[in-house]
Amino acid sequence: MSQNKHYVGLSDEEVLQSREKHGANVLTPPQKDSKWKLFFEKLTGPFGHLIKGWNDGDELIFILEIAVILSVFISLAEYFHWFGLHGADATVFFEPIGILVAIFLATGIAFYFELKADKEFSILNQVNDEEPVQVIRNGHPVKILKKDVVVGDIIIIGTGEEIPADAELLEAITLKMDESTLTGEPVCEKTTDESLFDKEATFPSNHIMRGTKVMEGHGICRVYAVGDATENGKVMGAAQIDDSVKTPLNEQLDGLGKLITKASYSIAALIVVGRIIMYLTTSEFEIGNFIAYLLQTFMIAVTLIVVAVPEGLPMAVSLSLAYSMRKMLKTNNLVRKMHACETMGATSVICTDKTGTLTQNRMQVYKTNFYGLKDGKLGNDELCLMITEGIAVNSTAQLDFSDSEKANVLGNPTEGALLLWLHDNNLNYLELKDKTERLEEIPFSTERKYMATLVKSANGKKILYLKGAPEIVFSLCKTASGNVTKETIDAQLIEYQNQAMRTLGFAAQVIENDEDVIHNGELKADKLNFLGIVAISDPVREDVPSAVEKCFTAGIKVKIVTGDTPGTAKEIGRQIGLWNDGTDTDRNIITGPEFAALSNEELADRVLDLKIISRARPMDKKRLVEALQAQNQVVAVTGDGTNDAPALKAAQVGLSMGDGTSVAKEASDITIIDNSFSSIGRAVMWGRSLYQNIQRFILFQMTVNVAACLIVLAGAFMGTDSPLTVTQMLWVNLIMDTFAAMALAALPPDARVMQHKPRNRMAFIINRPMKFAIIGVGGLFFLALISLVYIFQHSDITSLRQLCDLKLNSADHHLSAYELSLFFTIFVMLQFWNMFNARAFATGKTAFHFKGCQSFIGIALIILIGQIIIVTVGGPLFSVTPLKIEDWILIILGTSVVLWIRELFNLFTK
Repeated sequence: MSQNKHYVGLSDEEVLQSREKHGANVLTPPQKDSKWKLFFEKLTGPFGHLIKGWNDGDELIFILEIAVILSVFISLAEYFHWFGLHGADATVFFEPIGILVAIFLATGIAFYFELKADKEFSILNQVNDEEPVQVIRNGHPVKILKKDVVVGDIIIIGTGEEIPADAELLEAITLKMDESTLTGEPVCEKTTDESLFDKEATFPSNHIMRGTKVMEGHGICRVYAVGDATENGKVMGAAQIDDSVKTPLNEQLDGLGKLITKASYSIAALIVVGRIIMYLTTSEFEIGNFIAYLLQTFMIAVTLIVVAVPEGLPMAVSLSLAYSMRKMLKTNNLVRKMHACETMGATSVICTDKTGTLTQNRMQVYKTNFYGLKDGKLGNDELCLMITEGIAVNSTAQLDFSDSEKANVLGNPTEGALLLWLHDNNLNYLELKDKTERLEEIPFSTERKYMATLVKSANGKKILYLKGAPEIVFSLCKTASGNVTKETIDAQLIEYQNQAMRTLGFAAQVIENDEDVIHNGELKADKLNFLGIVAISDPVREDVPSAVEKCFTAGIKVKIVTGDTPGTAKEIGRQIGLWNDGTDTDRNIITGPEFAALSNEELADRVLDLKIISRARPMDKKRLVEALQAQNQVVAVTGDGTNDAPALKAAQVGLSMGDGTSVAKEASDITIIDNSFSSIGRAVMWGRSLYQNIQRFILFQMTVNVAACLIVLAGAFMGTDSPLTVTQMLWVNLIMDTFAAMALAALPPDARVMQHKPRNRMAFIINRPMKFAIIGVGGLFFLALISLVYIFQHSDITSLRQLCDLKLNSADHHLSAYELSLFFTIFVMLQFWNMFNARAFATGKTAFHFKGCQSFIGIALIILIGQIIIVTVGGPLFSVTPLKIEDWILIILGTSVVLWIRELFNLFTK
């Protein structure tokens, strides 16, 4: 390329000095923890670290660890006859092993699914630093690798090239940049002429940034920042900062964990103190007997803790999230981090960029106004030839047809839109160009605001084609097609500009007698005819207005954060239904510089009212997210560019687009594969439905635990052994409840959840109806089961038919193996039918409504068959003996009364 000045550039010694002072032009990659570290992070707290970032969840795992230690110690004491305890075989170690299995299963499932998802993203953050770059060093142009660029280097740039580092322009010839990955602007004019600087531009008009691309023109620039010091590097660094933002589910499970912790500690302590007092007041003290009694007391306390702590809950939540994670993929939501599945349901604000998310990021012709055409349509006359040929030859853009589905624009997207318009009208721009001979041209410049090309046309005539700013082009014309007036054109321009569209004017002149219409690069034509104007826009995606409306109905606010002008941003807001000229004011819109100038107090007062931030810089969106979070908002951020990465990372849920940059995807929690805003609404619906399913599972399991805890507590002071062993409770809490979690997680999403406002993130996960159900049903189960224990103690039951002619003995006795098996099975079957009640919770439907719930029925049958197998072949491991077939039938039918009572209650309370 020609240079206006002779540039020497850096010497070899200056290059070394610059690299030593400013570093290499390499972005620091995100730090990755080893797989073992990630696994042990999960292991240190499966209940707490199940959801990444929950750092207060260690209490429950601490309880389980203490339970393991005490269980192992007591098992050893029983096995080796310590402290006078009775002997036992190796089966006594099943209980501590079961607790360990609970821990490893919970951690393993969460670790596996997040690791699997992470593999799908492993390639996203790779950066190519081996690309060649043309620089001037030692007075000569040379090619070096991108990573070897240093501060002070003079770089030569041309169309299609990616900028390797932040630089200041020394020369700029018709230079247009694509800054969409950094600011959201697909076309940004750059110049060294201070009089043409855009004062509202995100970055100075004479600065070009790393990672942006040259769409048109060429230039020379001097590097002033490399590597992490570039704007791109700063954004990437901010995207790697883990703000440890707690998700709503984190906080609510945290509250549940603390409640269970306090309750289990308190009741266990009550058992220990109460039984010691009982021993001291009713028995003669003897150290050996007391130690044995104390160990037995501790074992009861451990049993209660194991019963109270829902060991299956972390695994159940993991399974629910993992199931939703896979199902959401079918709705074009690729979930990377499991917590995002549920957090979407609590979202109260969505902060979105414009380009590529709300719009198609594909400039298209909105309307053509070529005057003088018959019926406004293209034909075969000379005027139509001039219009189509002029568009084809007077352009620097190209179309790439390698994609079988659509043509892609190479070069200036505005000019590309014109070529796409020809393509849509079944005209091949290449054929039109090939039929002409290009004679001379004047390239576009920000000073002229037009470009001109002189060709020998397909009809044999010489024709000068002009394209540029309509008001400039019209002013250069002598005549106008259709005798259109300036007033008419101005009115149309105002209409298009009010809709934030770009407009181009077109003119042509047939050259006669070898007129000199271009002389020394200057336009001398004086017989130009104005052909018309074209409005070009980046259209809003078709599904966006309805998707935004659904968000409003669901109580979710939408805010646009874009690098575009205020006028463009406001018009897009108007088109998607966000901006209302009748009610919205300047308080609802702000520019990036104005936003940055707000104090924290001023921002806190205004942040909820803001709808649009225009001319935004990368860190503006992150500050907006943090300000909203300070107002107790649950924030989801959508974006496809590098500029969105810090906010994607800071938000409770980051949503990147499928065709977004690798940095954006790496910072996000969910990738919207089809780039559709509608997919975000579906993600919200899945999240809200998932939260309800988790509530249903908690309702189901906590009912089990309340009944079991009361049984153990009552048995401790009644002087009877617990009819439920730790191994049996682990079956209920781990295996049965895991299947129950799968059954409840498999429930289809309910579209009605989108008619409600977002839930209060500070609310306790167990709401008032759940609390009554847990205490009420759990209490009734306890009364029924403790009555059963009393009956078994005072009679010798070998068949449930004996209950029809029951005779109680005054003396009690230990429960027989068959009675214990009956008790365990009745306990499980009560929970089995209660699972159906939990499924119907908060649906307003009967428990017999099974439409779309085939998976639930299948899993319920697996649970039933599993219980039959355990009782039949479980033997000493589960302290059971096989039951008679008639007893199985009586238990299944008799316990189903749980279901019928619920149906009757709902019938009379509607």
